[in-house]
Amino acid sequence: MTASFEKTGVNNGTLSFSIDQETIKKGLDKAFNKVKGNISVPGFRKGKISREMFNRMYGEEALYEEALNAVLPEAYDAAVKEAAIEPVSQPKIDVKKLDKGSDWELTADVVVKPEVKLGDYKGLEVSVDASKEVSEEDVDARLKAAQNNLAELVVKEDAAENGDTVVIDFNGSVDGVEFEGGKATNHSLELGSGQFIPGFEEQLVGTKAGDEVEVKVTFPEDYQAADLAGKDAVFATTIHEVKTKEVPELDDELAKDIDEEVETLDELKEKFRKELTDQKAEAFDDAVETAAIDAAVAAATIEEVPEEMIHEEVHRSMNEFLGGMQQQGISPEMYFQITGTTEDDLHKQYEENAGKRVRTNLVVEAIAAAENFDTTDEEVKSEIEDLAGQYNMPVEQVEQLLPIDMLKHDIAVKKAVDLITSTAVVK
Repeated sequence: MTASFEKTGVNNGTLSFSIDQETIKKGLDKAFNKVKGNISVPGFRKGKISREMFNRMYGEEALYEEALNAVLPEAYDAAVKEAAIEPVSQPKIDVKKLDKGSDWELTADVVVKPEVKLGDYKGLEVSVDASKEVSEEDVDARLKAAQNNLAELVVKEDAAENGDTVVIDFNGSVDGVEFEGGKATNHSLELGSGQFIPGFEEQLVGTKAGDEVEVKVTFPEDYQAADLAGKDAVFATTIHEVKTKEVPELDDELAKDIDEEVETLDELKEKFRKELTDQKAEAFDDAVETAAIDAAVAAATIEEVPEEMIHEEVHRSMNEFLGGMQQQGISPEMYFQITGTTEDDLHKQYEENAGKRVRTNLVVEAIAAAENFDTTDEEVKSEIEDLAGQYNMPVEQVEQLLPIDMLKHDIAVKKAVDLITSTAVVK
């Protein structure tokens, strides 16, 4: 095979290649074996026509399209390898010559991976807005959150305040006409939680059990139900109960209720301190990694990122997110219904930072290539075992699903990230 690549744009080009006679013959044989079963010829049983008879009746050229389809994928891959390019989208194939007795000649319009000119990526100075230090205030906040989690709601006679929970009936209407979804009975609502339309909860502050009030609100302009967006509404509301949180005393007994592995409040504090220390250390390392990679990306030059790569990144992210939802038993249809969003909304959400993610991936991959990291069999084995544990799959299944080259690529990328991060200097 002879293959050559000629650039026609920043990341576009034409790949020219040929398919030799031996490969063409194999393709013709495959094509004939595929089509002969559908041919009926007098004097022959169906599917038993000879190759010579077929050629006389229809001409060998009748097999060319089927034969080309059979050999093209492998021929294209070989041409890509020979030309040493990395296409990032499906090619547009153009057949130039399909003459009998000659090599077939084709071209492919392709978009290739952009060139990355690396800047500095070792010893980068970075500053991060994170600390490894755990203060007494941090521990106290963690204790208070745990204490509040065990608080009980008790009925009170006094007027409702922010933080209290009211049990209410409500019935909403716009211009005197009730609307779908605007009615409920015995609904528990924590005042100040922001669960309801802006202005609703505030109007229940100061009410008592037995009160009946008209809550007047205006739906936000971007409200998910378009027929209600921007409209004034009135909710006839009855307060049945007002409940307040009764927080238990923070002592040794409560500490044991919070965590059965401890015996005293001091032990619980020490456990929380260790957990917070580990969490802050991890958050600090993550912040350093992000800052260092961002600096390496900023130091590199990429003339233009192909739209095809950004489009692919958006859909990869969406599929990964929706796949995660599905593992939790939430189908895409259910997710969009619950959130009041659409597939287009999710697309726009992931589109915002897709370009940055693609640039980051390109730079990190270029650093891995520049460092020419070696990947051992032991590292590949460890990566497979980690993935098997992460996705709760048998090791053998992971080995079948993921090619070795892909695993080696991922390991090299991780080494590049580690190199950038471990050599960074934190100011």
